[in-house]
Amino acid sequence: MTNQYDEVYQESMDDPEGFWGKVAEDIHWYKKWDKVLDDSNKPMYRWFVGGELNTCYNALDYHVERGRGDKVALIYDSPVTDTIKKYTYAELTDEVAKFAGVLAGQGVQKGDRVIIYMPMIPEAAIAMLACARLGAIHSVVFGGFAAKELATRIDDAKPKVIVTASCGIEVTRIIKYKPLLDKAIDLSSSKPEKCIIFQRPQEEASLIEGRDVDWAAMMADAKPHDCVPVAATDPLYILYTSGTTGQPKGVVRDNGGHAVALKWTMKAIYDIDEDDTWWAASDVGWVVGHSYIVYAPLFKGCTTILFEGKPVGTPDAGVFWRVISQHQVKCMFTAPTAYRAIKREDSKGKMIKDYDISCFKILFLAGERSDPDTIQWSENNLNVPVIDHWWQTETGWAIAANCMGLHHFPVKYGSPTKAVPGWDVQVVDPNNNQVAPGEIGALVVKLPLPPGTLPTLWQADQRFKEAYLEEFPGYYKTADAGYIDAEGYIYVMARTDDIINVAGHRLSTGAMEEVLSDHPDVAECAVLGVEDNLKGQVPIGFLVLNAGVDRPQEEIIKEVIQDVRDRIGPVAAFKTATVVKRLPKTRSGKILRGTIQKIADNTPYNVPATIDDPVILDEMEQALNSIGYGKARK
Repeated sequence: MTNQYDEVYQESMDDPEGFWGKVAEDIHWYKKWDKVLDDSNKPMYRWFVGGELNTCYNALDYHVERGRGDKVALIYDSPVTDTIKKYTYAELTDEVAKFAGVLAGQGVQKGDRVIIYMPMIPEAAIAMLACARLGAIHSVVFGGFAAKELATRIDDAKPKVIVTASCGIEVTRIIKYKPLLDKAIDLSSSKPEKCIIFQRPQEEASLIEGRDVDWAAMMADAKPHDCVPVAATDPLYILYTSGTTGQPKGVVRDNGGHAVALKWTMKAIYDIDEDDTWWAASDVGWVVGHSYIVYAPLFKGCTTILFEGKPVGTPDAGVFWRVISQHQVKCMFTAPTAYRAIKREDSKGKMIKDYDISCFKILFLAGERSDPDTIQWSENNLNVPVIDHWWQTETGWAIAANCMGLHHFPVKYGSPTKAVPGWDVQVVDPNNNQVAPGEIGALVVKLPLPPGTLPTLWQADQRFKEAYLEEFPGYYKTADAGYIDAEGYIYVMARTDDIINVAGHRLSTGAMEEVLSDHPDVAECAVLGVEDNLKGQVPIGFLVLNAGVDRPQEEIIKEVIQDVRDRIGPVAAFKTATVVKRLPKTRSGKILRGTIQKIADNTPYNVPATIDDPVILDEMEQALNSIGYGKARK
């Protein structure tokens, strides 16, 4: 018996042009496309060639002109400044049109680049939308990013203007942005013509005469600017992701395919309608913030929340439930690490009972593997479906998900369910041959990728091909390893470089992490392979314990080692684990496994620019030394 998902998925495979052409009718076009899919320059496919639209118009003006200007578009909720501010679609349109006028007054035109280096404040979203309104290309850099890393992005994007704020706020700490920006501009060979500074009351930045201008002063005199039509294939934004060479890769997103795909996902994947309130608890510096704080929910016409805070510490582990209850959130999307942090502080979920969250219907997790223990904890405490889904900066939206607007499949722990319509996901061996169901291999996507994904890297077509298309001809390389079971459920086990080879056996560190995270005293964990003279590699585990655990750590370590032996087998050779206070992560919550591995193997490494707190690396070194790795290694 078929269901809506099966029908939609099959249609997207059998007739992708017909399928996406129909979906695209839901977008406002100044000029319809000449061709849905241009495959004349394989493997460089382009969607909606010949079409003209404006992303900002589809996100804002479209709704105002249809009589929904009084609908709340954006709620800014900032526990770090004790601020809640709401913008209707009409108000947000006015602000964005004025800031587009500010940018135009500084010489910004269609095709120019603008770097946005901002904290989680409404002005970040306003700046993004204003660039889109003009047809300028924005590149958002995570607020507080190191000056050297910001400089590399300035040199690559060559922005005409940089938009920043005087500071960001990390729980109780003020991060001054202006000195970082000034240093980055000094380091870069490409200099912006102007910097627009939003002064926050917590910190006043000094302005450099002739280069820096004040946001508020410019807005006071600004004339609103109309939307500028752009080609569907024109870039909307560049988002930099780490490159293996140390040179960041500028992922490009086009205007047409992006608007088509993202608007469609709000209902198909997330089951969100225009009267709903939606919350993606991420940052505009990451792809989630681009796709699901700013663009997709506004395309859909619903209410989106922009949250300046943390899952714990602003002020406590109950802040998520407060936001959900206060703003009547139907559906939330965040990283599993956020829920692990909450679980660690409030393992029994007592704080949830302080709030009425009956409005809450679905929790989506992504950004890293969602371990079954975190999913089950969330299910048991929230009594809503908890949906793991899999996607990447490059893809812009989900590759695999339980598409809640089409059909709710039974959850299989450890799986983000099935390929989303438009995605032909396959598993291949190193020779590019498909493997049998249940067999681990490289997860790849048959070309062409659906709309809304990266068409290339910024001014680096050849690097795009080398990075993603050459290793498996005819496919996009996800760089993730996993398998697909007989029912079509996808299992993303690890990055391909996280599959370790123990005495000739290919083993997934992700599978071992699932076992460790199931232990009742473990809040979160990581497993990675380190060099071993006898077996090539052996796994070691790192455990972060729940708050309040007072059992001897040695007992817990013995238990998890036995659990891995029982569930995966002696072949895993899992014999070493240690307890740590915390794990090194990026600001988006990804565990820096590669960096830990280099410390363990006592090989040189650079402190990643994306790290949340570099001090953690010293703690990791001490923990590894205590078990005979790192500098203690013979």
